[in-house]
Amino acid sequence: MAMLMKRRTKRGPGAALSSGRSALGRAVGALLLVGLGCTSSAPPASPGPIAISGHYRSTAAERQRVSLTVYNSNFALVREQRQLRLGTGRVALDYEDVSASVTPATVFLRAMGAPADLVVLEQNYRYDLLTPEKLLEKYVGRRVSLLRYDAVAGKDERREAEVLASSNGPVLRVGGEIMTQLPDRISFAELPPGLTAKPTLVWLLDSARDEQSVELTYLTENVSWHADYVLGLSLDEQHADLSGWVTLDNRSGASFAGAELQLVAGDVQRAAAQQPEEQGQGRLSGRRAGAAREFTEAPLFEYHLYDLERPTDLLDREQKQLRLLEAPGITLERKLVLRSTNSYPEWFDGAATEQRKPSVVLALDNSEAKGLGMPLPQGVVRVYQRDASGAQQFVGEGRIQHTPRDEKFELTIGEAFDVVAERQRLRKVALGKCQLESEWRTELRNQKDQDVVVEVVESMDFLGFELAASSHPAELRDSRTLAFRVPVPARGKAELSYRVVVTRCG
Repeated sequence: MAMLMKRRTKRGPGAALSSGRSALGRAVGALLLVGLGCTSSAPPASPGPIAISGHYRSTAAERQRVSLTVYNSNFALVREQRQLRLGTGRVALDYEDVSASVTPATVFLRAMGAPADLVVLEQNYRYDLLTPEKLLEKYVGRRVSLLRYDAVAGKDERREAEVLASSNGPVLRVGGEIMTQLPDRISFAELPPGLTAKPTLVWLLDSARDEQSVELTYLTENVSWHADYVLGLSLDEQHADLSGWVTLDNRSGASFAGAELQLVAGDVQRAAAQQPEEQGQGRLSGRRAGAAREFTEAPLFEYHLYDLERPTDLLDREQKQLRLLEAPGITLERKLVLRSTNSYPEWFDGAATEQRKPSVVLALDNSEAKGLGMPLPQGVVRVYQRDASGAQQFVGEGRIQHTPRDEKFELTIGEAFDVVAERQRLRKVALGKCQLESEWRTELRNQKDQDVVVEVVESMDFLGFELAASSHPAELRDSRTLAFRVPVPARGKAELSYRVVVTRCG
């Protein structure tokens, strides 16, 4: 203690304090090193690169099975199986021939049978494809060779150049000049890292077995399907033959040979990327509808799943058509419908008289009793009818929405030629602040040689309405729609008149 005091006296108070702090710091540091198990004050060595026992490349040739579930919202679920010889330990896998439109967040790889034998440590999606433009872009700031054939010498003349820019064409420094739009061929010394010849999924895996049977699942954009229908009307226009076709359009950047195909009809919401395994992994079995030929149908959640009963090839940039259904001899009803939409401006400030033409409508019942009874995906229905010579003629087309079994639907395919209508407002009067009364007359003229019935549909776009009087019985379709069936004789005319009180405010 005396010796310590003597040293402090010689070095001064400030030196004593500094020395005390230094000793305390050394003591604390030593305790920390002991607590951490360190025997040396040298910093720990940084970890080295991960040791890779092998690098494996897999192509579509190793596919054992592939299936596609295609949604009518321009995306598809891809499931494929491959047999891979990976070896054991940490291996790198380049998985080629995947869709160029894959959603990387949905990719899911697993070992079949023993999932614990294959662990994914890292996943990358390389889509920077090898093109002349990309190759030149990677060489900006580097040197290339320019080759031009010398016909006199019979060989290529070589010049060195530096790539300065690549956007909208190369910009090169050749000697002391800056040059663009060269006729020379450009030679590159090597392939830059990061460029791939095709979209590739790259994994770092921990494999416990030499051979692995794996399943890859992912969602891809740019695969779509839609339905088209052909309706052949009979001469009596009470029966028809209906055929349905599915058109598949593959713009994904990948081909799928021998694919098991399923189609989902319905409006599927995609709020965020989902893990594909949640979508349902198995093939759903369903009853074979009487109208279907190549597809079976089954419910899937709130949608409908159509399953092709044989494998098919779906190549990149290909449109493929497959038969969905064939339903001969279905029954239907042909109608003439005159529709009008009445809102306040049209009701009281529009033209007092207008010429209209009824629409030609085909009404169908999607039930087994009428020859159908299968959920119909939305699509365009093209209607044909044979003329007097027996030749098939196109008479119109209409679009149907997703139509469940046992529901009725209508197709509007054109306008009547020989039936015309003249609609006239006879009177309008305000009944206080919120109520209005109007009287209408519609004259229907039929120039056909046959009697017709025109269905007059009046839509009342008001808060409420009350029919005060009418010349024909009215059918209340819903809270804002009235319908009248008006017979019109051949080469004759008929009149519909009605008076209505509407409420436009509360």
